[in-house]
Amino acid sequence: MVLVLVKDKVNSNLGDNQTIMSEFAFFRFMSNNMLTKEEELHKDEIMRLTEDVLDAKGIECDASISKISEEDLREILELVRKNRKKKKNKENLEEASSSEGAEEELQYTH
Repeated sequence: MVLVLVKDKVNSNLGDNQTIMSEFAFFRFMSNNMLTKEEELHKDEIMRLTEDVLDAKGIECDASISKISEEDLREILELVRKNRKKKKNKENLEEASSSEGAEEELQYTH
């Protein structure tokens, strides 16, 4: 039982570090005027997607982010945008298919 609690605490701390790291990356995006107004308004979503990209790239600490070149930072942001677009497209498809299903159901009942 103690081992599980320690493991959960370690995982929780890793999540906190990742959030701090993505927040720092977001700050770098902002300070380099890389974000659109819409992206600035959706900070939490951009940070979550940034966490995913940083994790996939194996970037694990603030020091790494502070040393990333502007070109690499742009590449990270492009991946974030690509992932965000995929996520929105998937949500739109799911929404459309559920709406179509409801319409078909209405047609069959009448």
